[in-house]
Amino acid sequence: MDHAADTNRTDLMTITRFVLNEQSKHSESRGDFTILLSNIVLGCKFVCSAVNKAGLAKLIGLAGETNVQGEEQKKLDVLSNEVFVKALISSGRTCLLVSEEVEEAIFVPPSQHGKYIVVFDPLDGSSNIDCGVSIGTIFGIYMAKDKDNATLDDVLQPGNKMLAAGYCMYGSSCTFVISTGNGVNGFTLDPSLGEFILTHPNIKVPTKGKIYSVNEGNAKNWDEPTTKYVESCKFPEDGSSPKSLRYIGSMVADIHRTLLYGGMFMYPADLKSPNGKLRVLYEVFPMSYLMEQAGGQAFTGKERALDLVPSDIHDRSPVFLGSYDEIEHIKELYGACKSDGA
Repeated sequence: MDHAADTNRTDLMTITRFVLNEQSKHSESRGDFTILLSNIVLGCKFVCSAVNKAGLAKLIGLAGETNVQGEEQKKLDVLSNEVFVKALISSGRTCLLVSEEVEEAIFVPPSQHGKYIVVFDPLDGSSNIDCGVSIGTIFGIYMAKDKDNATLDDVLQPGNKMLAAGYCMYGSSCTFVISTGNGVNGFTLDPSLGEFILTHPNIKVPTKGKIYSVNEGNAKNWDEPTTKYVESCKFPEDGSSPKSLRYIGSMVADIHRTLLYGGMFMYPADLKSPNGKLRVLYEVFPMSYLMEQAGGQAFTGKERALDLVPSDIHDRSPVFLGSYDEIEHIKELYGACKSDGA
């Protein structure tokens, strides 16, 4: 990469320009999706700014409440949720919102109705705020069957019905990754311009990887296929080098690394959490959508992750996400376990 040449480039592909280019490929488009995405991007910029000065603004620490998941809410959690809810409603392009931080689905007032449904985790990995580890926002977008009569059934759809998904990672840089069903693209916020610039076009996850990512503190409660997979990572029988363990504990950061470098991120079911721990609508589905669009796979231990049909807006599921061949390996282990009657 010629960094000197990049410094003097004047043909920068901003996220707005990128989305408008995509919009021009669809003659029937009226720009609604572009407006919705612009509001999501604005929310991400606001949260990025808040995260960067959280310590100075005394936003670090607990807000004194717990959310629907029973997790103590950080002040930044509460702020981020308010920012995204207001940004999405004011766009005039949504009819129903589902947030990790709110127990019930949010129905948009009729005067501000649009045709899209947005599911989101406003600040994933927020337990890492105090120690400066990367955190992020995750979102997915559905289309309502009837925007004037949206119901919960409109959002309790399998992930394969999603129109778009993405995340914004707040770390050493602010990175926005999105797919609208035509590959995955990554943008980095240029603070001097206040714009997200295309820096990772057409992301493709490597077919194989040398990294596995899992919370090994739960190992004693794992099922047999998960245990065997991790053992094969540490003690490969084919003479290859062992894989490296990298686990940040912030899903956005772990998935971002997996997309770029390959390998597998997993949060399996175990004896403590037989239904898994990650939430289907706004964690499993968006990340599975992105991984598939980048050429990888997503698996629950039983089926393709995007084929799950949630029964509740806060349903949970186990998930294995990553390189195509790595997911094939875990599928084989679950298949063998099933055929053995385990």
